[in-house]
Amino acid sequence: MARHSRHEMAARRRPAAVIVGMMGAGKTRLGKEMSQMLGIGFADADQQIEEAIGMSIPKYFARHGEAAFREVERRTVAETLGSFDGIYALGGGAPMTPAVREALHDYAEHGGRVIYLLADPAEAMERARRGGGRPMLDGDADARWMALYEQRDPVYRQVANVIVRTHGMTPKAAARKMIEMTNEGIVHVDGAGIEPYDVRIGEGALNHLPDVLGAGPVRVALIHTQSVQRHSDRARAILRKAGYQVSDIVIPDAEAGKTVQVADGIWQRLGNEGFTRSDAIVGLGGGACTDLAGFVAATWMRGVRYVNCPTSLLAMVDASTGGKTGVNTPQGKNLVGSFYTPAGVLADLRTLTSLPNDIFIEGLGEVAKSGFIRDPEILTILEDHADELRAFDGETFLDSPLKPVVAELIERTVRVKAHHVCADLKEAGLREFLNYGHTFGHAIEQLEHFRWRHGNAVAVGMVYAAELSNLTGHLDRPTVEYTYDLLDRLGLPTSWNGAGFDEVLALMHRDKKARGNTLRFVGLEEIGRPFHLDDPDQQAVREAFERVRQQA
Repeated sequence: MARHSRHEMAARRRPAAVIVGMMGAGKTRLGKEMSQMLGIGFADADQQIEEAIGMSIPKYFARHGEAAFREVERRTVAETLGSFDGIYALGGGAPMTPAVREALHDYAEHGGRVIYLLADPAEAMERARRGGGRPMLDGDADARWMALYEQRDPVYRQVANVIVRTHGMTPKAAARKMIEMTNEGIVHVDGAGIEPYDVRIGEGALNHLPDVLGAGPVRVALIHTQSVQRHSDRARAILRKAGYQVSDIVIPDAEAGKTVQVADGIWQRLGNEGFTRSDAIVGLGGGACTDLAGFVAATWMRGVRYVNCPTSLLAMVDASTGGKTGVNTPQGKNLVGSFYTPAGVLADLRTLTSLPNDIFIEGLGEVAKSGFIRDPEILTILEDHADELRAFDGETFLDSPLKPVVAELIERTVRVKAHHVCADLKEAGLREFLNYGHTFGHAIEQLEHFRWRHGNAVAVGMVYAAELSNLTGHLDRPTVEYTYDLLDRLGLPTSWNGAGFDEVLALMHRDKKARGNTLRFVGLEEIGRPFHLDDPDQQAVREAFERVRQQA
């Protein structure tokens, strides 16, 4: 199920972020820097404890022992997590106490950010030695530090939902990175047959790549299109800095890259370069690229780890999340593929800066779809900001008031998708509602030889589905007119006249939702209430087509 968003914590008095990490990682220094940049308070658990016990922690350790200290620490942390709204730094050993771990899990489950500050071991050990007064490092300090690191690192990773690597960074740069990464939206995806993963939405989300891939892979195939070279350069630098061997694989743009022939070329490359089952795939690009990368990951060695890094609005809200992978054939779209979930999805808002206006707008088709089938607030946001969205300019996007609007639209749309995917990974029922507008839309794409972009085709497909729902007595006319009006205000097409009815009908019979010779659509009874429209009256199917064509 999808977890609470960070916005739901606004009414609660809880820390803006909690920092965990090893001794010498810089939790206090960077926490103070972060709090100053944000203009909020800072608290350090060790300082709180010393004030409460009236002596230094080393003295308390010597007099009462570690168990007594951990109990004081537990009480202090529990109280602060429920009463403080600034940046909170914990002592290195605090998360090792089960009750503290449980409190941190609860905090994170309700939208909190637990930051694992992952410093270079040599830097952290040197700072820890220089700081002194650390009873856990008595004896050979470096050896003790490494032993504690090996014990604590898995626990830090378990409790944290943000991992920030600070090696070689100035305090200000590290603090900015921490702020960037804690401002992300996180949607958690799990369910039957799904290995849980997170979709991260925010400026700088690509920084999570090494942590999502993990320590297992040696080689990483970075699959991307030429049009996103600037972003692939950044991803490659992040991967190489983390120690991975990166194979750069460039594929054709859009649907031309989503074929069995392109996949076969990648399989040949992976074989020649010795990729094993423990290596990984990263797909960076639009929806067609992430679909292909997922398909390659699902089929190479019967399945290897992969991460999706969508660079278009459409890919962020649709193709990259949900575990559908595949390629097109001459007979239809996505007819060959598999359900195979990623290890994570990193929707970095920086990648939208290179997006042309028309490619951004087509992504709004899938955003609107999610509003129609489940979250009406999406439609309200689209209405309120239609003019700004239609005038999207990538060059000014990150510094504009539109950025938080787009971030919220992406997060809400991903939550709609997560709701359906968590309950129905393999599209046996509920997940089919995500195909609202797609039966007619896919036919348009096929008949236009994919010159029409997916989001535009889905927009017309939603108009068709609304008209069909109206003709079959399920949907009122004002909602149909509202569909036309909203999509038009966003700059999306609402009509099409590219082929005759018989050609369209033949392709709709090949749709994945079809059963035998029976047509099957997703219809709408009212906003937020989709339904399965099975074998509708043939005259209504034709009349809906005529209405959409007459508008052209």
